[in-house]
Amino acid sequence: MLNQSSPVGFLLLGFSEHPGLEKILFVVVLTSYLLTLVGNTLIILLSVLDPRLHSPMYFFLSNLSFLDLCFTTSCVPQMLVNLWGPKKTISFLGCFIQLFIFLSLGTTECILLTVMAFDRYVAVCQPLHYATIIHPRLCLQLAAVAWIIGLVESVIQTPATLHLPFCPHHQVDDFVCEVPALIRLSCGDTTYNEIQMAVASVFILVVPLSLILISYGAITQAVLRINSARGRRKAFGTCSSHLIVVTLFYSSVIAVYLQPKNPYAQKRGKFFGLFYAVGTPSLNPLIYTLRNKEVKRAFRRLLGKEVEPRQN
Repeated sequence: MLNQSSPVGFLLLGFSEHPGLEKILFVVVLTSYLLTLVGNTLIILLSVLDPRLHSPMYFFLSNLSFLDLCFTTSCVPQMLVNLWGPKKTISFLGCFIQLFIFLSLGTTECILLTVMAFDRYVAVCQPLHYATIIHPRLCLQLAAVAWIIGLVESVIQTPATLHLPFCPHHQVDDFVCEVPALIRLSCGDTTYNEIQMAVASVFILVVPLSLILISYGAITQAVLRINSARGRRKAFGTCSSHLIVVTLFYSSVIAVYLQPKNPYAQKRGKFFGLFYAVGTPSLNPLIYTLRNKEVKRAFRRLLGKEVEPRQN
């Protein structure tokens, strides 16, 4: 699968034309990465250790946290090295591994967020049948489907991208090895790769996002039929964190993969790519913990600061 025109590797330019900005970004990326490690690890531990969080919602949330940990770890260490010093190279094998993991986990997250929207749809619209519909076996199957689709997408698209005839300078105008940036690096015909990326974007981005919007449309209708204001707030509260995460993730990914071909859009796409690779994985735990009373209570129980009520 190695491209013979790229025996050495690539040069990840990032914002190398702005050295001062790179030092600031180094601090931002390092801080975000540490928050990602701490926050997502904490959510996984709480979901495993606290029996009250042994539910489908937190099973999918722990999957999302594990995915985010792997997602950022696949690119941030290399990114920090490139931001800190003059050396901005990545080997061809390193680029291949990074692209493979990036595509696989990015696709998995798109599908997993759709699965989580379906879970919230059943919880709000079919509350009496929730335990029957979203049973443990289905949870495992849906999570497995998300991971398998991500793997298949990466197996198909990664070799096709790295088989392109790259220009001799091997300068990737991005922070990481991503499909759009590598396609722009090619000096040959990229029609097939662009069509492949467009088709993948429809199935991996547009279709899942449409299903999420349909789910939330049905959720909104169901919530508006609830008579009490307290009931409506509670129903919206169970979905608001997920909806915020979906908005942040999809808006940044769409800005990267469905951007027009012009220099301004490409530069803006680098910022959005940096945000969804580093920013969203660090924000997800904060969004779910700050807006979720069950997670905060589980954290207090883990620290021994919440006393269980006595049984009479």
